[in-house]
Amino acid sequence: MIVASVRTTVPSRSADGELVLVHPDRTTVARLPREHFSSLRNALDSWDTASARLHEINEMLRKGSWKATSSTSEVTFMAPLPRTWAFIDGSAFIQHVILVRKARGAELPEDLYTVPLMYQGASDNLLGPTDPIPLRLSSDGMDFESEVAVITDHVPMGCQAAEAEKHIRLVMLCNDVSLRELIPRELATGFGFFHGKPPSSFSPFALTPDELGGDWKEGRLHLPVTTALNGTVFGSPNAGEMHFSFPQLIAYAATTRPLSAGTIIGSGTVSNKDESVGSSCLAERRMLEKIHTGKSVTSFLKNGDRITISVMRDGVDLFGTINQRVQQV
Repeated sequence: MIVASVRTTVPSRSADGELVLVHPDRTTVARLPREHFSSLRNALDSWDTASARLHEINEMLRKGSWKATSSTSEVTFMAPLPRTWAFIDGSAFIQHVILVRKARGAELPEDLYTVPLMYQGASDNLLGPTDPIPLRLSSDGMDFESEVAVITDHVPMGCQAAEAEKHIRLVMLCNDVSLRELIPRELATGFGFFHGKPPSSFSPFALTPDELGGDWKEGRLHLPVTTALNGTVFGSPNAGEMHFSFPQLIAYAATTRPLSAGTIIGSGTVSNKDESVGSSCLAERRMLEKIHTGKSVTSFLKNGDRITISVMRDGVDLFGTINQRVQQV
C-alpha cells in the first residue's frame, strides 16, 4: 500500500493534509471518506483497524472500481506526516559518522559500532517534497542529507529490537536539512542540535514494507538512494549498508520512553565505504576533498540550488522524488 498526504482546501484539516492512497503506477490517487480518514496521523492512532479498510480501498483502486480518484498532477503533495509527535534521527551509516566527525575535528565515540547516535529534531512544520528550503543566511552552511525514514505505530518503552520491526508501518525518504556552521557551537555546549537542524523534508509517498518486496530485509532498504544537485548526480550509495537496522534504532529510541504512533525514525545520511558511489551530503564530499587534496572546495547550498532525492527500481520512482529549491528568506 502506498499512502500520501495532499493539500486540502478545508481550513481545519490543512495542517495535516488529506490522506490519500496512491495507485502503483503513481498516476492516480484515491480520495478517502473524510469522516473515517481525517489524516494519516489520525489513521496511525488506530492503524490495525484503519489499515484493514485502507487495504480494501487499495484493492478497489488497483482494480479500477474505486470511483473517487484524482490524477497525481491535480494534487499538491505534502510530507506524508506534515506534523507529528516526534522526528528522531539516527546516524546508522558508520562511514558518514567517521567523515563528518573528522570534518569538525571531533573524536569518534568509543562505542561507535555498538550504540547508535541519535537526536530529536523538529517534528512540526515538516516540508513537503517540492516545498522551498528556506535559507536564512548563506553563512549558516546549509547542507542536504539524503536518508531513509520509517513511521511507527505505538512502541512501548523497553521494546527490544527483535520485536521492533512489527511496529514499522511505513517507509519513506527524507532530506534532513543541516546548517553546518551552526552545529559545532551547539554541540560544544553539551546540549546538542537545535538551530543547526531546521525542519526536514520528505518524499511524497510512504510505502508499507510489503510494497518493497525483497528489497526490504533485515530492517533495511537494500536499494541505492540517488541524490542530484542542480541536475548532476551527486551520489547513489546503497541504503542496505546501514550498520544499525531500523529495529535497532527503534529499540534504542524506546529505551527510556514509549514512542507515540506517528513517530518518524530517520536512518541518518546514506553512506557507503566505496567512495566511487558518491555522497549523500555536502559535508562528506568536503571531507573527502580535504583528505585527498588537503582542501575542501565544494561550497554549501546557496539561493537557487536544486536538490533531488529518489529511489528507482525497474524504472519506477518508488517514493516519488524530493525535488526542492533553496530559497533565501
